[in-house]
Amino acid sequence: MGDSHHKGNFRAEIPDDAVAAALRSVERASKVGAAAGQAGGDAIPLEVELPQGQPASGSEESLQAQLELSQALGRETQKKLEDVHDRWVRAAADLENYRKRAQKERDEVQKFGVERLVKDLLPVLDNLDRALAAAAPDDPLAAGVKLVRSSFEQALARHGVKSFSAMGQPFDPARHEAIMQVPSAEAAPGTVVLEHGRGFTLNDRLVRPAMVGVAVAPPKDA
Repeated sequence: MGDSHHKGNFRAEIPDDAVAAALRSVERASKVGAAAGQAGGDAIPLEVELPQGQPASGSEESLQAQLELSQALGRETQKKLEDVHDRWVRAAADLENYRKRAQKERDEVQKFGVERLVKDLLPVLDNLDRALAAAAPDDPLAAGVKLVRSSFEQALARHGVKSFSAMGQPFDPARHEAIMQVPSAEAAPGTVVLEHGRGFTLNDRLVRPAMVGVAVAPPKDA
């Protein structure tokens, strides 16, 4: 090292022959190591260090992330199943309600489908009653009219039509229709003392109220 060089600097002159010899030595060592590996000799262990902060495959952090993902998918699938189950339950309930309504409507049609026809036929029965009431006791046609009336009433009864009388009963606005007031000292006020037409029911449903006269107290000066 001469005085012309700055302090702290180092310079070495290496001959080219020495460099070539070193390279040939390294090459021969590599060939010997490869031959030893092919012959089944002991291989030189190679250690590789991973960069800092980079987890290896299958590490705890990776497994934790996979677990959280699986739990999220499971919760989503469970919610979808619950939604499908709720829709199925509501659909089944709606179907059952529809079936009950349809059954009820069908029963009502069977029981009360002839109500309009019955209402049209009741005046005919009333006229037969009036004809019998006006007929003379010895009228030969009265027996025939009575037979026709009886057959007519039996036919109505087979379809659930029944008649009822209100004579002598307290006036009931749910089953009776008052068409007049009859002053009477014998009957209590509010009692049916006159029946202009009988009442009728169809399968226990009121079809026509009885048309009646209701007793009232007579005037004091009578």
